[in-house]
Amino acid sequence: MPMSAGVDPDDYRRVVGRFATGITVVTTVVDGVDHAMTVNAFTSLSLDPTLVLFCPEKIARFHDVVTGAETWAVSVLGDEAEDASQWFATRGRPIEGQLNGWPFQRGPHTGAPILDGAVAALECRAHAVHDGGDHSIVVGEVLGVSRPDPGGSPLLYYDGGYHRVHPR
Repeated sequence: MPMSAGVDPDDYRRVVGRFATGITVVTTVVDGVDHAMTVNAFTSLSLDPTLVLFCPEKIARFHDVVTGAETWAVSVLGDEAEDASQWFATRGRPIEGQLNGWPFQRGPHTGAPILDGAVAALECRAHAVHDGGDHSIVVGEVLGVSRPDPGGSPLLYYDGGYHRVHPR
């Protein structure tokens, strides 16, 4: 899909990269196999009903898995999880055992992995999928929330790099 007339793709990336985002890992389990992907295009959507959304790239193999799944979970990464963010963003990593070495608990509502050390977690049921250009907009109804590491600080992504929140 071509960029909008007059908008340079490199300028667009530089400008939207100036919006700081948290980093999440979205997970699901399908036919007994765990799947995961780093996502920073995540946000709350509605309080009534409680809805969130995230946007996976259509060419990512996780896209078809999660858009076909009934449930999924979101782990909001803590500031010590840069390595997890990078791993779950790596294209072509093995599907089988991709969570090996990453401690997690199964969510009580979905059975999806929730990463230990996450500063927040949400378990969701598929609600809707919408077209979003080269991404899909996946909306989920929140079934449960938790704070695996309630004292942790979030990992942020800003201007092309990882950042941490520093107390004032």
